[in-house]
Amino acid sequence: MPRQLTFDLPAVPALGREDFFVSPANTLAVTALDGWRDWPLGKMALTGPAGAGKTHLAHVFAASASASAGSETVATIVAARDLPGADIPTLATGAVVVEDVPAIAGDRKAETALFHLHNLVLETGGRLLVTGRAAPARWNIALPDLASRLAAASVATIDPPDDNLLAAVLAKLFADRQLAVDPDVIRYLTRRMTRNFAAAHDMVARLDALSLEHHRPITRPLAAQVLDITDDDGP
Repeated sequence: MPRQLTFDLPAVPALGREDFFVSPANTLAVTALDGWRDWPLGKMALTGPAGAGKTHLAHVFAASASASAGSETVATIVAARDLPGADIPTLATGAVVVEDVPAIAGDRKAETALFHLHNLVLETGGRLLVTGRAAPARWNIALPDLASRLAAASVATIDPPDDNLLAAVLAKLFADRQLAVDPDVIRYLTRRMTRNFAAAHDMVARLDALSLEHHRPITRPLAAQVLDITDDDGP
């Protein structure tokens, strides 16, 4: 049978509160973001490994803050790299999420924009959520005033996944791609794959591509094949 051409179409993630699985690995972070009205100094840093759900949880926070504000203000989510071209006074209204702050380390324009955004949001009584993989003290921000302000933020950390969270992440990633996968396959993967969020994203993408290429459903034998491929590619 000829192989089917495949296209790398992006999955559309579900980012609602009901789609976020709470486990011991992230419960403290969820609780911290749920308490956004009482954040010390009005700001929080959300940290955790790649694929841990920082963006998802940021959207949950933004939706909660927007609902609280009613129709007057909508919480804004912006990538740190996009700040130099943003209208900072307009952006600094209500609740603001700045994602992947470490990506702008050493970028003078972006760091300066974030410094002004930080000050304006807090001066007007808003809330600022910033995200990155490590704690703010390790973000290598060059602008001293910004570095000190970020380091003063409380930190909510998503820990590496436990069994239940890893299984839930796999199930969600499959669902985002509209793939129906038997729970037994997910349990099989959870016991054998590299135990981190990035590996879960990679595993689902590989299985999706292989399933399309060979016109096969995602089963344990297909999962075993991808696990072998992953092992060969890894260190």
